[in-house]
Amino acid sequence: MVFLWTSNNSSPRLQKPNGEREAETVGSAAEDGVSSVDSKPWAALEGCCRIRRNKNPEIPSNLFTILQKGRAHTGLAAPVQSSCSSATVLTPRPTITAWEAGWNVTNAIQGIFVLGLPFALVHSGYLGLVLLGLSAWVCNHTGRSLVACLYEEVKECGLVSKVRVRHSYQDIMNACCKGLCPNWSEVGGWIINAAQVIELLMTCTLYLLVSTTLLCDSLSGVALPRSVCSLVSLLFLLPCLLLTDLRPVSTLSLLCSLVHILISFLVMLYCLSCASSWSWSSLSLHVDPEDFLVSVGVIIFSYTSQIFLPPLEGSMEDRGQFETMLGWTHGAACIMKTTFSLLAVLTWGTETQEVITDNLPFDLRPVINLCLLAKALLSYPLPFYSAAEILQTCFPGVSRPALMVRGALLMTSYLLALLVPRFSLLMGLTGSVTGAAMTLILPCLFHLRLQWGRLTVQDRLVDVCILSLGVLCSVSGIFCFVLRFVLRFNNCW
Repeated sequence: MVFLWTSNNSSPRLQKPNGEREAETVGSAAEDGVSSVDSKPWAALEGCCRIRRNKNPEIPSNLFTILQKGRAHTGLAAPVQSSCSSATVLTPRPTITAWEAGWNVTNAIQGIFVLGLPFALVHSGYLGLVLLGLSAWVCNHTGRSLVACLYEEVKECGLVSKVRVRHSYQDIMNACCKGLCPNWSEVGGWIINAAQVIELLMTCTLYLLVSTTLLCDSLSGVALPRSVCSLVSLLFLLPCLLLTDLRPVSTLSLLCSLVHILISFLVMLYCLSCASSWSWSSLSLHVDPEDFLVSVGVIIFSYTSQIFLPPLEGSMEDRGQFETMLGWTHGAACIMKTTFSLLAVLTWGTETQEVITDNLPFDLRPVINLCLLAKALLSYPLPFYSAAEILQTCFPGVSRPALMVRGALLMTSYLLALLVPRFSLLMGLTGSVTGAAMTLILPCLFHLRLQWGRLTVQDRLVDVCILSLGVLCSVSGIFCFVLRFVLRFNNCW
């Protein structure tokens, strides 16, 4: 029997492990001293542990020791001193359902970047169709591998239970770097945080860049300068400074997903109305290697959600539903993206623009642009919130320094949107550098490092292949981006 804590009940209970579903043991591994209990006082847990152990000798003998060690090192709930008494209580951490977690993942992998997929498909041909499906499977695999690295197996009395001993990408990096070099653990944590912030910042910049472009198109009759449209978009995003909880972010992600479904339905409906003029000649088996590599970066970046997965999985009420949720969201994204991109390419062929809305007729474009503008603005809070949470680790709580960090993050994305006006180039660069690293390279590397003894030969080969693919995509993507950037810069002069 394994001692579990459930968020729906007011007291601990005993439950048997069920198949692959995790047994979320109270406490943590003695090595890390990190707690899995979210909201209840430690004293009550220790008392219940004593009672349960007296009645059920099958409970692991080291459980009470784990509780005592975790009492002083809880990482999921901060002690709050009551103003009316001297008692210290733990602030409960809000949880989300599997559906809410799914909307957040959908927001990440079916974001505004779907607009660039038809353009990428034109330059990658039939190989692009294969890549759209392969990327979905690969990113689903690496997402599950990354979350698996948050857990360690504990054997006691002949039973095996999974204990969540890590809570973030940084914790996984620290665990991988232990024993390599005295200072590598700390340096590795800084590196992984920097990579996360860079990718999230680039994502925020892309959303702001798309919002500015769409606002300029919607207000083309007024002829506002691009800088003014960018500033207006920034004003709409100012409430993001007040986001301190994942629940409102999940609500915004739900609204964003609904808008995405509406947009995709309208565009695909128009493409179906033009079925009589479809041509398969735009898709070819022979593609330019440089264009193909840039397209690979665009497609991979459209599936990146690994940064959000550790906190999302940790916030779920039932973490046993995580893998099911992840599989359904990636499967739905694969079907939607492939159908959307293929219909667009068949309709417009080689004239497909890097943002597909530029191909729409003028009478339909204003409606689609307004919907896309709403989608881009609703997509912004998720990466912004995640980046702010990483940066604010030095400023716990909502305080003046924390608000300054959020304000600086918002202004940085605004300035980058002004400096980098090329949507496809920025998307390709981000996908080739941080996207490939955070989505393909690091999850496989961590999985091999931390789970090597529990992996089969087939699992190891899959991780090595994905790792090699990530390195190839990253290096080649950077080379192509630098080459194209230099050519465009020389042409401007």
